[in-house]
Amino acid sequence: MSGLSRKIRNLMVAICLVPSLAIAGPLPTPDAEFPDLDMRSVRLGQQLFYDPILSGNRDVSCATCHHPRFGTSDGVSLGIGDGGIGLGPDRRFDPDNPPEQRIPRNAPALFNLGATEFTRFFHDGRLEQDNTRPSGIRTPLGGEMEKGFKSALAAQAMFPVLSGDEMAGHYSESDVAQAVRQGFLTGEGGAWAILTARVTAIPDYGLAFEGLKSSSDPVVFADIANVIADFIAFEWRADQSLFDLYLRGENTMPEQAIAGMELFYGKAECDTCHSGIFQTDQQYHAIAMPQIGPGKAARFERHNRDIGRMRVTGDPDDAYRFRTPSLRNVTETAPYGHSGAYRSLETVVRHHLDPVAALKAYDVSQAILPGQPFETDDALMTIPEEVAAIADANELAPVMLSDQEVQDILSFLAALSDPVAVVGRLGVPVTVPSGLPVDQ
Repeated sequence: MSGLSRKIRNLMVAICLVPSLAIAGPLPTPDAEFPDLDMRSVRLGQQLFYDPILSGNRDVSCATCHHPRFGTSDGVSLGIGDGGIGLGPDRRFDPDNPPEQRIPRNAPALFNLGATEFTRFFHDGRLEQDNTRPSGIRTPLGGEMEKGFKSALAAQAMFPVLSGDEMAGHYSESDVAQAVRQGFLTGEGGAWAILTARVTAIPDYGLAFEGLKSSSDPVVFADIANVIADFIAFEWRADQSLFDLYLRGENTMPEQAIAGMELFYGKAECDTCHSGIFQTDQQYHAIAMPQIGPGKAARFERHNRDIGRMRVTGDPDDAYRFRTPSLRNVTETAPYGHSGAYRSLETVVRHHLDPVAALKAYDVSQAILPGQPFETDDALMTIPEEVAAIADANELAPVMLSDQEVQDILSFLAALSDPVAVVGRLGVPVTVPSGLPVDQ
């Protein structure tokens, strides 16, 4: 069946389903596009995703904060990268090398990021596809992005290695940390070059890249980023949920999930922001989400504030706006919100019913914060004028739903899960070419 014929069929299925449902408009069509992938690249990316060789101290991998055990996140509100021991909610401070602070934002899930519609990354969209630039990518580094990255996903996958809190490490404790702290990120002697040299010095990695490259040009950091992106795109493609099968006319959903779907696309107006096949409009909204942790700010700005999209655009109208997350496999990706303020799906759904009231009633005990407490954990929420500023930016009107209706919506959200994607197609490797321990 041609691509056009498939889209026409999907549209007809959706149209046929709508008349009997109490929804405001047509349901999305299952027409997401995914690029073709080279499995050699995917398998190499799998090894590098789980290999701590890409961190300054060789003890943190991409999987430390994006593990399939925790829905491709880390199971905590605000993670501990460098300076932590263990995985998920059990992660604790390394007594010999404790973290300087928590990672400022919740680790986002990785489902469907290989779909062509995902062109903006991070909670504030500070890295995105931009075809007006020679590299095709706009980055938070400023200036022009190095060439060679196949996609914005590939570029996004490689910025955690430049973060001291995430993977680079504390001041001067490794060659990577030293380069990052001195601002040497790209180019000769930069953090990316140091990490590339580490990887290519391992024979198995060197041979694998040699088999992939069509020229004799040396391996660069973009090559590492590209294979990791291919792995993410393959491993966590999630488009076989009950909802997808329902849209294709291949299966039904439980009665309560259908009731929840009617609310989601009708009375509750969830699809105002959570639209499209993956339940995201790819835009930014302020919904009075509580702010916990150190906040996303420069080191010298000790205010614990996170103004979201405004940090990117400089536009006051974007204050406290954050990117609408996809809801695929959302039952597996707790905690929720840009700061992980809510530990359960029901509490974050209820927040949406009256965001300002929920913000003012918020207590940090609703979060999951591993290790010892930091004074920044709830510092901002104790400052009335800061809470008022978040409340004033809210753009989501209250909605009245009964307890049963909330449960119906939760049932629909469960129908957005793809069990194959939750587990992952290749899984966690037992070993990696560096010989370093793999987070299992």
